[in-house]
Amino acid sequence: MASGPELFVVCKKCNSEVSPYITECPYCGTRLRKRAPKLDKGGTPREPKRRRERPKLSRLKPGEIPGVRADRRPYGTIAVTLAAIVVTLGYQAGIWGASQIALQGFVDGEWWRLVTTLFIYSSTGYEIAAVGVVFLFGWLLERRHGMLVALLVFLLCGVAGSALVVAVDEGSAAWGANSAALGLLAAWTMRDVLTRRRGEEDDTDLLAVLAFAVLLVLIPVAATEAHPLAGLGGGVTGIVLGLILARLPQR
Repeated sequence: MASGPELFVVCKKCNSEVSPYITECPYCGTRLRKRAPKLDKGGTPREPKRRRERPKLSRLKPGEIPGVRADRRPYGTIAVTLAAIVVTLGYQAGIWGASQIALQGFVDGEWWRLVTTLFIYSSTGYEIAAVGVVFLFGWLLERRHGMLVALLVFLLCGVAGSALVVAVDEGSAAWGANSAALGLLAAWTMRDVLTRRRGEEDDTDLLAVLAFAVLLVLIPVAATEAHPLAGLGGGVTGIVLGLILARLPQR
């Protein structure tokens, strides 16, 4: 036991009185404590610091992960994706025909086909590729700028692609949303492309984006209902919209 805590302590092994500010006994080498107490400028040991109480956190919201902000669900992108699935299933089940929805042959004043043709597919592989890219980049664009912007980009790029087919190659079929998919991809990517040109770093994998773009460009080779001009029109429109959106603040 220490008879004077401020002056010395007693080594438990050799019973020698030693300084309370050392970690080992100088006589026998026994370990007295893990570390010596810190001294203030006046030479007296500091009082141990009190642990700060952690602030109490509010209860997590539905879908929220601890330490990660919960983003809103991409309702607009989900709606577009479900619409394509429902319309295609209705077409395959014979509920409605391609002559009522798809852009094939001449428009004959039915300009709404420029929109409805974006949701019908006859090839499962084409639908998986196009709808998958629409969902991925529509979701990313919706997180960045909101639901209305993502839907507007989808519609403008899709209609631009369909209109280009009617203007240049009237009489040809143009089904599906390869135009809208390329437009969403281009619109989302332009901000990161401009960032790279300024010499700034980001975590976007542009090689993966390029792979998706090549897949969409080559779809008309395997799926005859997809038109290459539709993809061209949608992609160019997406680049223009992406340049505009790059100047706007993110959500």
